Amino acid sequence: MESHAAETAAQTMAQACADTMWHDDRASKALGMSIQRIAPGEAVLAMTVRPDMTNGHDICHGGFIFTLADSAFAFACNSYDERSVAQHCAVTFIAPARLGDRLSAHAVEVVRAGRSGIYDITVTSQSGVVVAVFRGHSRTIKGSILEGT
Repeated sequence: MESHAAETAAQTMAQACADTMWHDDRASKALGMSIQRIAPGEAVLAMTVRPDMTNGHDICHGGFIFTLADSAFAFACNSYDERSVAQHCAVTFIAPARLGDRLSAHAVEVVRAGRSGIYDITVTSQSGVVVAVFRGHSRTIKGSILEGT
């Protein structure tokens, strides 16, 4: 029973952190992203590729794919009410995304120790094709998300 209560409290905390962050996340909102799932150390965000996101090859510009993965990373590593920022990120593009594709970025915590965390993010298309893989290293900074400090 304690385990269930702890899981429920952790999920409530993760959701509250996501709600607080989303309120002021103008960048993710401007790109049409939406939060699909939040859990402790995990997040799924989605975005549809618009015409203004395509490049000269008529595919989605990699910067937008990176940004979707980075936003999912941010929500996953900030799910514990400890303010966290990216310390290092790397992305590998696997397949092109095209106009109208609905992309989903699934961020999963690999390890969290001290002030550091490592998260793997997989970006897929609506048909399940892996578009990119992203690894983010997080670092906690001063302050709390829910207390706004």
